Amino acid sequence: MTEQWRYCAEDVHGFCCSVLEKLDVPHEDAKEVGDCLLLADLRGVDSHGVIRLPVYARRIRKGVVNPRAVTRVVRTQAAAALLDGGNGLGAVVGSRAMEKAIELAAYAGIGFVGVRRTNHFGIASFYVQKATRHGFIGCAASNAPPHMAPFGGRARFLGTNPLAVGIPAGTEAPLLFDASTSVVARGKIIVAAQEGKPIPTGWAIDPEGTPTTDAKAALAGSVLPFGGPKGSAISLIIDVLCGVLTGSAFALTLNTLENLEAEQNLGHAFVAMRTDLFMTTEEFAARMDEILRTLKSSPPGLEIERVLAPGEIESQNEAKNRLLGIPLLQGVVGELTALGAELNVAFPDAKTIEARAEA
Repeated sequence: MTEQWRYCAEDVHGFCCSVLEKLDVPHEDAKEVGDCLLLADLRGVDSHGVIRLPVYARRIRKGVVNPRAVTRVVRTQAAAALLDGGNGLGAVVGSRAMEKAIELAAYAGIGFVGVRRTNHFGIASFYVQKATRHGFIGCAASNAPPHMAPFGGRARFLGTNPLAVGIPAGTEAPLLFDASTSVVARGKIIVAAQEGKPIPTGWAIDPEGTPTTDAKAALAGSVLPFGGPKGSAISLIIDVLCGVLTGSAFALTLNTLENLEAEQNLGHAFVAMRTDLFMTTEEFAARMDEILRTLKSSPPGLEIERVLAPGEIESQNEAKNRLLGIPLLQGVVGELTALGAELNVAFPDAKTIEARAEA
């Protein structure tokens, strides 16, 4: 059995902010990073939650991430801009970029912002929700270090390059899609390795190119693209848009989070789009409600309770975890507690403890 401890979301957020501020991150920027990490844990995407805080801290301490980065718009067009992130924390740089995309969209109808010299930006849906809260359609993508073999290959070349899309509706909740281009986010394999658990067949290959269920062998090898050639191609396209187009590193030139000797120089791409480009906002909202309701009323498959819209499971997780507390494993709590002790920041007490069987 593995113990799963639940913690008050506000307490964990406060801990993240305090740790980052101790590392010279400005208060508002620390809050932005804390918001991003917390959202991941709330929505059940624990691979991108507070488990990432220790490696962010290590990179700041080693001087390969700038805790007080100044972002600059270095090129502009009528509805586009290129942002230099100054090697800042990804959640800070990404938030400023999406805000710029929203600003451009408010004026031009659509805004596209490319980003260079940035870092791991966490859960991609964090940014598209900023757009949907303004009533805009939002897209967010990032390239990532080469941990994935391309279709037909056995060596790393592509990143698990995520893509998120958010589309507002009327009375229905916004459609929120967020996924990596690998069969599974590599962070989930990291979590499995920390827990000493196997992974399903088809997630990854070992360094020799042999399919493996050993999480540690998978981390030494490569994750696999979803849908074979389809996921491989989409990952490559995201790398082109985020890396090649923006002047960032791409493919084999990208540095990993774990390498503390150099900047990552990731690239991101953000799009914001008004919903009144071709009809009124009210008409679009009504049509979105119609398509979502029709989707969710579709006949369910065998042993399926009902058809869900993209992002609906994560929204249910968020509501539950805000009420009960976010679940964190003992190993993650231990690492966070140790980090806090180094900086004289106490990790909060557990709200509840429950047991869960190992898969």
